Amino acid sequence: MYHPHVQGFLFSLFLLFYLVTMTGNLGMIILIRIDSRLHTPMYFFLSHLSFADVCFSSVVGPKMLRDFFAERKAISFLGCALQQWFFGFFVAIECLLLASMAYDRYMAICNPLLYSVVMSHRLCIQLVVGPYAVGFLNTMTHTTAAFRLPFCGSNIINHFFCDMSPLLSLVCADTRINKLLVFIVAGTVLVVSSLTILISYCYILISILSIRSAHGRHRAFSTCSSHLTAVSILYGTLFFTYVRPGPVFSLDLNKVVAVFYTAVIPMLNPLIYSLRNKEVKAAMLFFSYSFKIKKIQ
Repeated sequence: MYHPHVQGFLFSLFLLFYLVTMTGNLGMIILIRIDSRLHTPMYFFLSHLSFADVCFSSVVGPKMLRDFFAERKAISFLGCALQQWFFGFFVAIECLLLASMAYDRYMAICNPLLYSVVMSHRLCIQLVVGPYAVGFLNTMTHTTAAFRLPFCGSNIINHFFCDMSPLLSLVCADTRINKLLVFIVAGTVLVVSSLTILISYCYILISILSIRSAHGRHRAFSTCSSHLTAVSILYGTLFFTYVRPGPVFSLDLNKVVAVFYTAVIPMLNPLIYSLRNKEVKAAMLFFSYSFKIKKIQ
């Protein structure tokens, strides 16, 4: 049990994280929606990434904040199942949306003359619907398999939300198949999406290095830097948590890493894309200036 002052500090810190996440991501969605200059495939994917971040953070954040000062930190069996279902759903969506964004960057840099033809509205819809469909299959597989097992003995979850690994530790049956299922299904989503990103960026790097002018190379790379930063942060933490050998497994270490990808990453994404993206900064400045003019008038 934490000291009240420590609890107050942690509550304030994570409340700040959650509010910044909501403000940043909802602001990004609204900005993309209302500014016609951002009606491009890249920002279409980014708006869905922001939506996934809002939902992903809301699956865990409010319950975690409530539990800081709750005398009885509890969740119902159904509530735990739903939390696990939505958590797995939006994590898979986020990973695959980043892969869709990598393909978009590949087309924009490596095939600029065909970009507007290939990246049609229909293809963009497919590259967004695909992650939602795979996310649904991913979470249905894990959640159904886990919650059909018998839970007995201790009902205390060694975590701050219903993640799969601490849940399986409460099962009084053989969970090797479930752990293998997590490794295979979650690993497949991570590996396929990360390979898509890696291959796309190999071609992008080759194209950038073939540009003669330093200004041209810098400009081409700047269009990818935000996406690369977001990918590196998310995939690093997810691979560390879900795709690693059993001997390295630690519930306490998982909790530390989980704090990062449930509270910090959804907050960082809109900051990364707004601070390192010229179009987004220009749109923000334009609407800020327009608001001031209207206010003066």
